[in-house]
Amino acid sequence: MGTGAGEDQAEQGQQRVLPVTDQIWTVPNLLSFFRLILVPVFIWLLVERELGWAALVLVVAGFSDFADGKIARHYGLVSRLGQVLDPIADRLYIAATLLGLAAVGAIPWWLVAVLVARDAFILSMYPVVRRHQLPIPKVSFIGKAATFNLLGGFPLILLGQLDGWWTVLCLATGWALTWWGTVLYWVAGLVYAWQVLDMVRQRRRQEVPV
Repeated sequence: MGTGAGEDQAEQGQQRVLPVTDQIWTVPNLLSFFRLILVPVFIWLLVERELGWAALVLVVAGFSDFADGKIARHYGLVSRLGQVLDPIADRLYIAATLLGLAAVGAIPWWLVAVLVARDAFILSMYPVVRRHQLPIPKVSFIGKAATFNLLGGFPLILLGQLDGWWTVLCLATGWALTWWGTVLYWVAGLVYAWQVLDMVRQRRRQEVPV
């Protein structure tokens, strides 16, 4: 997943901090832009009931999500734009996928509510982050794993709506990934909240006069 995740990587037992650039037209950022463009394509395919093609779009989006992060870390193309653009692309894709799958009856609306509630929980901390002028915490490995599971499970659930020899296998695997992704999604949200509270405590200690 793009340049917003896993910026600090442990390599050979040592922590390697990747430099962050101001570049815009990098391959990782172009992949994130491409993923954003695919969102309306995915919605149109669902409206047309082209479920197979819609599932393929999700697979392509998931692959681009994985590729842009790998490229950014391997070639030192981590950018400030990517740190913002990548999670936005992820959230839009998850939101469009949730609403689309619920609309075609592939997933229940209560699952949509559970996942949306997590994002609302994260959003509720924005005033605290802004008031204390805190940096946005880096996306954790748990958060990346959650997104990976969700973006892997959703297209399989979608394919499971089509009759064929693959139906049962796709539904079983898709729902397993989705449940794991949902749990990890909330765990990542709680980790994010803990990071914010920890930064607030540190900031307050710094502000205490000596």
